[in-house]
Amino acid sequence: MFHRNEADGVHRVEHARVNCYLVEDGPRLLLIDAGLPAMWPMVRAALGELGRSPRDIKALAITHGHFDHIGFALRLQQDLDVPVLLDPADAWIAAHPYRYRHERARLFYPFRYPRSVPVLTRMALAGAVAVRGIDNVRPLDAATAAALPGRPVPVPTPGHTDGHVALLLPDRGTVVTGDALVTLDPYTGIAGPQIVSAAATADTRQALASLDAIAALDADVALPGHGDPWRGRVADAVAEAKRQRVT
Repeated sequence: MFHRNEADGVHRVEHARVNCYLVEDGPRLLLIDAGLPAMWPMVRAALGELGRSPRDIKALAITHGHFDHIGFALRLQQDLDVPVLLDPADAWIAAHPYRYRHERARLFYPFRYPRSVPVLTRMALAGAVAVRGIDNVRPLDAATAAALPGRPVPVPTPGHTDGHVALLLPDRGTVVTGDALVTLDPYTGIAGPQIVSAAATADTRQALASLDAIAALDADVALPGHGDPWRGRVADAVAEAKRQRVT
């Protein structure tokens, strides 16, 4: 599904409760996250609605290396020579997208949280079980990000993964939070501001602490990796996330 202007010139492509974002900056586009493999045709359709071409995508910035954020990254790189950038601490995960640390076993989550079953099933059908890793990546840091379309500012938010970053778009009052702050947890099906459950988070204590970096941002739109946008003070979303029980 294509959602235009979730923020000024920032558009969301959503499928199976997974989001990726197109950021317009004059004739250039930045793609933030690469979702699941089945989302690439949807991104192409969204580009058509915007009167754009895949060739207008000048870079892919990845919030973290999990499989549901790099789904079509390799295709972008091979077919269009789009540079892929992420924090170096997540480079190994991006190359091996199913081999990452998480605090709790996932086996019994569908039984404990039956609302997650439709979400996880749709993710699987969208290619979540067949994501190819990517290893030819560039570091995403303040200097490289400043030259990207939209001039995002990387905000270190480790915990979900060691190299997780949120991306602040200062002139749009918007932060793309990735999985540091979501409004739907795919592993439980629970909605509302929260961190992702321990089934997919390396260090929940660190993830909760990283929320303070998001709360401090001058932004009134938060665009998560899963779930609908948050509109209002991001500090309020963080406060609600901290009240949630970590699952």
